[in-house]
Amino acid sequence: MKINSIIYRYIFREFLPPFGINLVFLTFIFLMTRILDITNLVVNYRLSLWKIVLLIVYTMPYFLEFVIPMSIMMAVLLTFLRLSGDNEIVALKSGGVSIYRLLPPVFFFCLLGWLLTSFMAIYGLPWGRLSLKELSYNVASANVGIALKERTFNDGFKDIMLYVGRIDMKNNRLINVFIEDQRTENVVSTVVAPSGKLLSDAENYKFHMRLFDGAINQVNLAEKAARTVKFDTYDISLDLKRALVRARGGPKDEEEMSLSELRQAIRQAVKKDAQFYLTLMEFHKKFSIPFSCFVLGLLAVPLGIQSKASTRSYGIGLGLAFFLIYYIMLSAGWVFGEAGIYPPLIGMWVPNIVMGAIGLYLLKKTIKERSVRIDLLFIWLQRAFYHMVKPKRFKNPKV
Repeated sequence: MKINSIIYRYIFREFLPPFGINLVFLTFIFLMTRILDITNLVVNYRLSLWKIVLLIVYTMPYFLEFVIPMSIMMAVLLTFLRLSGDNEIVALKSGGVSIYRLLPPVFFFCLLGWLLTSFMAIYGLPWGRLSLKELSYNVASANVGIALKERTFNDGFKDIMLYVGRIDMKNNRLINVFIEDQRTENVVSTVVAPSGKLLSDAENYKFHMRLFDGAINQVNLAEKAARTVKFDTYDISLDLKRALVRARGGPKDEEEMSLSELRQAIRQAVKKDAQFYLTLMEFHKKFSIPFSCFVLGLLAVPLGIQSKASTRSYGIGLGLAFFLIYYIMLSAGWVFGEAGIYPPLIGMWVPNIVMGAIGLYLLKKTIKERSVRIDLLFIWLQRAFYHMVKPKRFKNPKV
């Protein structure tokens, strides 16, 4: 028993360095996908460093929900890849230690990953989403340009649809402005202007637009009349209170709900529409993704042992490939589950079942010391992809 405890501690300690490195590296990669948005906020809207830090912190739970299982898999894979490459697995087998007796530290390590991922999925994600929404609208109250989006129909303002071709925040200038105003009963006003200026009244959550050299097309639905007015200067006020109320007290989307709120929404659903399936999938996702720590961790054990003659870069590529397959199946399950093609329960748990079955099959082969050509799978996929994208050859027509 003492020998086993020494082996367990040794293997568990070997997991920690690659886990930490992968966690930091993958988190940085995910954050790089937001670097353009963050740079835009700093340069154009002059957000403070503290608000940028809060923005990153509130976004982290969504990233970590996927990064932690992936880091668990990579840590186990790299550890067993090193143990196999250094012939330590052979030494343990010669000492009477079977592969089964190496699994307890793996499962304990996966248990820690499961706890961290569950915390992020159940508590961290709703907190991050709600905090990020609150922060976004607080910033938007001082910088209306953040509330507006270029080349997008913005409906956050009450009874007003706004479209702006380009926003120049340095000069508070708007280019190619289109406004549909329905604030007057039975009257629809369409305002078109090539340029405008944006002025803010942050204390009252109001913003004033001054448009230049445009036209107003008014349609009176009650009188069935229409008229067009051209202007040199036209002022219009925008109210952001509706958007702020929606953010703070309005209905939550499925990612912002706690487990109890998700259960209540599922029970109170009147019909099984797209929103019902989204809510049900989000409920199962909070359990299926944390459980993937066990599935991917188990799969990594035979992958590391079977690839003993390969380089570390090959092991990393192998782990990334299997995680990509898992993520593709999860995404497909989300799409088909949202469409109601099959139950969300299946869509969210099939990736775990498939990866778990592959892991058990490879583990069984590894314990019996039967080699598995894992690379044949990827060679087959590469050939299939090549045939799909291979350009077609056309014969010259006969003259």
